[in-house]
Amino acid sequence: MRHIFKEGTNPNKPVLLLLHGTGGNENDLLPIADIIDSEASVLSVRGNVLENGMPRFFKRLAEGVFDEEDLIFRTNELNQFLDDAANKYQFDRHNIVAIGYSNGANIAASLLFHIQDTLKGAILHHPMVPRRGIQLPNLEGINIFIAAGVNDPICPQQESIELKELLESAGANVQDHWENRGHQLTMSEIQTAKAWYEKIYS
Repeated sequence: MRHIFKEGTNPNKPVLLLLHGTGGNENDLLPIADIIDSEASVLSVRGNVLENGMPRFFKRLAEGVFDEEDLIFRTNELNQFLDDAANKYQFDRHNIVAIGYSNGANIAASLLFHIQDTLKGAILHHPMVPRRGIQLPNLEGINIFIAAGVNDPICPQQESIELKELLESAGANVQDHWENRGHQLTMSEIQTAKAWYEKIYS
């Protein structure tokens, strides 16, 4: 997978896994990672799927309707990439915190839904429920921050509410944050995510 790896100044900090939204790339979230934790190593990945020329992390059948078969395949592909990257760049595979926006938040949530211990934590900006009707792994000790927009036309409120409930039912510690906005990524939600992150990881 196309990516950028930047080694941080503090090897004890989590590696920040950056996952962009539809049409983005591996450069998009680098400034956000610098705000969240300027000392942490960063692994920023570009999605392997193209939709009308726009990179994504998995296919969809329509707006808000995921291709579940491709979602599962791409989730496993990303998990394998994380294994390989940890080996290549010599970082702790069990110390990864994902920062995802929109489609990137959805693939991060899918990692949590499908694969035990793949992430130590996650900051999910405007996520949806990746799959329904499945048994989640044990997520005890996993810390998750969800930022959502009250007026988000792409990610309805109920999606983020249900995602929080499903993650908590599997044992995760979840904090949500609501913006009186739409689908855009706002500086205030990034600053709130930073405060949450510092309480846990500093």
